[in-house]
Amino acid sequence: QVQLVESGGGSVQPGGSLGLSCAASGTIGSWFGMGWYRQAPGKERGLVADISNRGSTYYAPSVKGRFTVSSDNAKNTVYLQMFNMKPEDTAVYYCKLVLSDGGVYWGQGTQVTVSS
Repeated sequence: QVQLVESGGGSVQPGGSLGLSCAASGTIGSWFGMGWYRQAPGKERGLVADISNRGSTYYAPSVKGRFTVSSDNAKNTVYLQMFNMKPEDTAVYYCKLVLSDGGVYWGQGTQVTVSS
């Protein structure tokens, strides 16, 4: 059984910064990629950023240059540093783990609110 535990999130003013982390535990073996998705009210869940086990990263155009995704492979943990945040970044953020055997696991989600 694999579990993902997210931490961080909360409220921040526009232009502020926030960090998220997601730690995976259980029978993981090797993983292929970890990433962050978000879902705003009334919208579909979409990819924010992800990182492969080799360190390759991808960012959604809306966050490129403002968000940074990183990982600690030894700890099976993925991080998301968010800078210069905007109200449109408000959403529930979910981490996702893709194992090398194809297994896919999701975190429980954490609320991020950007508001003055």
